[in-house]
Amino acid sequence: MIAALGERTDANALFFEREAERIARLCHRLAERFARGGRLISLGESPQARSDVRHVAVEFVHPVIVGKRALPAIGLSREGGSLERQVELVVGADDIAIAFDAGSAAALALARERGCLTIAYQPLGAEWEFEPPSPDPFIRQELAETHYHLLWELCHVFFEHRGLLEGREARAGHDTGASSFLYPFLAEQETDLDRVLEDVRRSVLMKASDVGALREQMLGDSRQALADAAAALRGARTLLALGNGGSATDAMDVVADFRAAPQGWPARPAIDLTEDAAIITAVANDIGPGAIFSRQVIAYGRPGDALLAISTSGNSENVLEALGEARRRGLVTIAMVGYDGGRVAAEGLADHVLVTRSEHIPRIQEAQASAYHVLRELVEEG
Repeated sequence: MIAALGERTDANALFFEREAERIARLCHRLAERFARGGRLISLGESPQARSDVRHVAVEFVHPVIVGKRALPAIGLSREGGSLERQVELVVGADDIAIAFDAGSAAALALARERGCLTIAYQPLGAEWEFEPPSPDPFIRQELAETHYHLLWELCHVFFEHRGLLEGREARAGHDTGASSFLYPFLAEQETDLDRVLEDVRRSVLMKASDVGALREQMLGDSRQALADAAAALRGARTLLALGNGGSATDAMDVVADFRAAPQGWPARPAIDLTEDAAIITAVANDIGPGAIFSRQVIAYGRPGDALLAISTSGNSENVLEALGEARRRGLVTIAMVGYDGGRVAAEGLADHVLVTRSEHIPRIQEAQASAYHVLRELVEEG
């Protein structure tokens, strides 16, 4: 586990030190596209890429920082058929296309032909390519997640500077108000692009450093919990995984890694409780959102199975109900939670609890991605 942490720390530092300036400039370009009505279109073919496709969409459409605007983002994955055909039907010239795997290459090329700004995490012919400096597919995905979180967080800076966006008139300055402690550079003059870009570059480095430290805390504090959870999963019949919002996409990723790990490890049975929109909406409509996961635990859970619940707060009603139902039915329960662990940690509602001690949701999610990736590795190492 020490080696896993060291590899992540080194790759994280190298990647963001190398790319901070380009990330700042890309955030500016994203803001210009959004300001003139463009949308973010995320593309992914593989099961793991699908989780990133959904994660990007939910972060941009449903911002977790109060006061930030919702930005249009659409996820296109293999459920909708050919990615190229979906791009033909959906994508416009002012849009932004971000691709997560080689299976998206043809669709990305079509998007670029149509005038989209294009982004990729491997050489796919995009205008903006950011190659994570690691051969490990888990570490590459973790760095990509931090990267697109930073794009979402920091493109908002440029909305506060009308004079830095094409076709917008500058104002004398901006009253940062309650946002000042998060983004002190919002008070800069709106025509000083180089100064704002430099401030955004420094913010990229600061946030990357924050997640590095948080990852170290979480993996260090949870070393024994991870080892115990891995031992339990080796003997489990089926893994059930769940979460809300960005954590739902993490559950998708966990299930993808158990069913078809990119390393080629043996497939293990796993069910994604966030996957079936018909079941979720039926239960939410007829009973209430608190039951959307517990009802599925009743249907699928058997003694000898395991449940992994991912939550940034540790207080979500539907997570608590699912953990309770799983315990009553004899499932092993594992929880990955943020903040101080919430009720899950305080009341011991799971057999194995891993706490990521932060109040910043994107950083929590990034550290949790490392945790469930390391957990998957430990399952195979035992």
